[in-house]
Amino acid sequence: MRLATADDMRAYGARLAALLRPGDLLVLSGPLGAGKTTLVQGIAEGLKVRGPITSPTFVIARVHPSLSQGPPLVHADAYRLGGDLEVDDLDLDASLEESVTVVEWGEGLVEGLADDRLEIHIDRESAGDEARVVTLRGVGPRWVDTPSDPPED
Repeated sequence: MRLATADDMRAYGARLAALLRPGDLLVLSGPLGAGKTTLVQGIAEGLKVRGPITSPTFVIARVHPSLSQGPPLVHADAYRLGGDLEVDDLDLDASLEESVTVVEWGEGLVEGLADDRLEIHIDRESAGDEARVVTLRGVGPRWVDTPSDPPED
């Protein structure tokens, strides 16, 4: 999926949120500045959780409660984590069942949290261009029929 602007990325995240339910794990990857947090802002908007949504790089994880009886959003950033033991210290699995959990930079670190996960890779289309390319990869039975372009509202 090609997204031309940051607003398109947020809108895509909001549409993606319509597919999410408690227990879902999303693992985001891509280079620095690719738009991972921007995508999470859209997901948060779609889930109707309390914000603001900012990069959790320095606090590692934030919980955003629902404002509409939906699942809370757990937004984590594994960029500064040194390995599996530090991921275990976050205790993300404690809230996994009742939350939508999104982990930036989680590739290679958090896959063991759930058998089912949605891996989302974001890349720049070209240097200096605002456009991004988003690739979804569903892992496990939960994501067998995942569309790459979630339906519009």
